[in-house]
Amino acid sequence: MAEQQENQKKEMTFLDHLEELRWVLVRSAIAILLAACAAFFGYKYLFDDILLAPKNPDFFTNKLMCYFSVLLDSPAFCINSKPFQLINIDMAGQFNTHVSVSIYAGLIIAFPYVIYQLWKFISPALYEEERKKARGAVFIISALFICGVLFGYYFITPFSVDFLGSYNISDQILNTINLTSYISLVSSLSLVTGLVFELPVLVFFLTKIKILTPSFLKKYRKHAFIVILIIAAIISPPDVLSMTLIAIPLWLLFEVSIIVSSRIVKRNNFAD
Repeated sequence: MAEQQENQKKEMTFLDHLEELRWVLVRSAIAILLAACAAFFGYKYLFDDILLAPKNPDFFTNKLMCYFSVLLDSPAFCINSKPFQLINIDMAGQFNTHVSVSIYAGLIIAFPYVIYQLWKFISPALYEEERKKARGAVFIISALFICGVLFGYYFITPFSVDFLGSYNISDQILNTINLTSYISLVSSLSLVTGLVFELPVLVFFLTKIKILTPSFLKKYRKHAFIVILIIAAIISPPDVLSMTLIAIPLWLLFEVSIIVSSRIVKRNNFAD
């Protein structure tokens, strides 16, 4: 039975593969749409308890940093201690934000299912041994993405909101933050960080196709460290503690990527 199924897969034409890919995309789109609809109708929780929370003093990260500020006797570490009010200046601004945020939420919620569908499409092209070794791929990719989103939400976002929301070049200018600007910052930081956390997966595939090697990554480790510090400095407030909190996980991801690349090279006897 297994051999018959294998033969059928081998006999699939190019058009058959396109048809299968079409259904993968359709199922993925339906999953994203359903998740987006759930987020749309659960907007009260989505906005009040999730998206708007990082600007409030009782948010987990804000309370933690203010606690450290008391321990270290340094008020500068306390972030978002004074909540600010958001405004909406467009007639359809709140509705458009509601729709766009629902789509973002749908993408995040349905991400594991989309990865699972893509894996089901790709896996028949792999050898049996490769499929066995990559059985946890869907879980690893999804877990890294979710960890990245949570890291972006709980660490990068509160620091960015505090720095950008309170930044002032003149006493004659009052910061009045627009709703769409704030939501765009929170959602984009969370999504981008989720994608950045997929670095080990990207290195895995680049090593498999012999584009990257462990020696290359080790050779440019110092350069990578400088790039990570620059990224951390850009997306964090201008203080050492905030930059360190962001740079450490990014550096750990790079080191994990080196380990992943080394294991692939040893397992497949590639030239390093």
